[in-house]
Amino acid sequence: MPNAECRMPNAEEHKSVFVCVRPWQIFFQSMIPVDALLEAYASVWFPMSVAPGDIRWYSPDPRGIIPLETFHVPRRLSRALRHTRFEIRVNTAFRDVIMACSERVDEEGNWIDREIIESYCALHDKGHAHSVECWLDGAMVGGLYGVALKGAFFGESMFHRVGDASKAALAALVDRLRARGYVLLDTQWVTDHLEQFGAVEIPRRRYLRLLDEALKVHVTFA
Repeated sequence: MPNAECRMPNAEEHKSVFVCVRPWQIFFQSMIPVDALLEAYASVWFPMSVAPGDIRWYSPDPRGIIPLETFHVPRRLSRALRHTRFEIRVNTAFRDVIMACSERVDEEGNWIDREIIESYCALHDKGHAHSVECWLDGAMVGGLYGVALKGAFFGESMFHRVGDASKAALAALVDRLRARGYVLLDTQWVTDHLEQFGAVEIPRRRYLRLLDEALKVHVTFA
């Protein structure tokens, strides 16, 4: 397999988007191999689909994170969550979560295509990708998914079908990460939605230091 054709750039290189010939496609595989995904995350890259069959790799600079020690739930949301009957579940409906995220309306287009779905479901089957789900009256009404690698969790996408459901899932995710000793929560970019919880942008060099430290931490998500 010609892996050299898809070598990830060195993390120190000032690049934010990387396009490569994907060697697995030469062999007509319809998903990114698990090892390739894990190697990419450890090297600060993650994939997004820009069109069906067109996967590109991204490494934003600056990078979005939520510092686990300063994460906070806005007062209004905290009151609302105390009065709702949301049930939080973990890893009970991963495929349903990523499918719901892929169907979410996004002004800039949705980057989750069939190849991304199958790739992350395979990653989940190997114990590296996880979902946090918000249920109400027996129905899943929100959730998120991401990738866990050593002491880092890379948030990928979230969705909601009733108000505050994805926010409840995020709060539950942070509780779990804190309890299990994770040290880095990567959000890729910072949005207004995430900023209210304490998300910040940091330069690549600082992110590299944080990731390096996180990859030395041995914890488990499940």
